Amino acid sequence: MAANAKTRKYLQSDLYEEIKNDLMDQLERNGTVGKYYTDLVSDYMDMWVTKCLLVDDIQQRGVTVAYNNGGGQKGRKKNDSVEQRIKVNAQMLKLLSELGIKPSQDGDGNEDEEM
Repeated sequence: MAANAKTRKYLQSDLYEEIKNDLMDQLERNGTVGKYYTDLVSDYMDMWVTKCLLVDDIQQRGVTVAYNNGGGQKGRKKNDSVEQRIKVNAQMLKLLSELGIKPSQDGDGNEDEEM
């Protein structure tokens, strides 16, 4: 039940709506319209929620987690959420590419200079 509450928190957030609307606006500006592309945006937003949940887990438990296999072995192992986050981010970038959306299309392009 707790996971559902966390998922709902992200699905109902202002940031979720802002990102989704921004993606839809960019598709419209690019002339990329249709149910197929709308469905891809929904897929992207599902991955965004998954990424947020993975970040929450990493922040809560850290990059390593304790384990006890019940056979007397105890220790620490890597948090699988770290690797999963990297994979989800890669898929999100591939999906943006499929949609024909590139980061920072809005604005004057000076964002890279500030980094």
